[in-house]
Amino acid sequence: MSQNVQQGSPEQAIDHAAAVERYLAAWNATEEGARDKAVAAAFTEAATYTDPLADVAGQDGLAALIAGAHQQFPGFVFRPLGAVDGHHDIARFGWELVAPDGSAPVAGFDVVRLAGDGRIASVLGFLDRVPAA
Repeated sequence: MSQNVQQGSPEQAIDHAAAVERYLAAWNATEEGARDKAVAAAFTEAATYTDPLADVAGQDGLAALIAGAHQQFPGFVFRPLGAVDGHHDIARFGWELVAPDGSAPVAGFDVVRLAGDGRIASVLGFLDRVPAA
């Protein structure tokens, strides 16, 4: 069962899909100022991000990680794979990194925990497809 909006409390609904949209917007922001704004909109100040290649904390750490991804994969864009699945304050979703030629050499699956304001407090990332070294 896939749901994008889940009741957190009677007065607050959690929109998992919107949180993931902000997450991908942050990963797709290429200019420093825009990236910093997108990271602040998507992640809490003390957010953590852990995947097989990185373990960072805080918005500055996340912005640096995202900048590094753009240096390694210039012109590439992150896009969602499938629907966002969420319950309570947790969401999971697939994504892929798409090259300018349309190929997608990198794909993964992330699980995020959302803070009360809808921003991401933590990310646990998994890489399902990576380029051969």
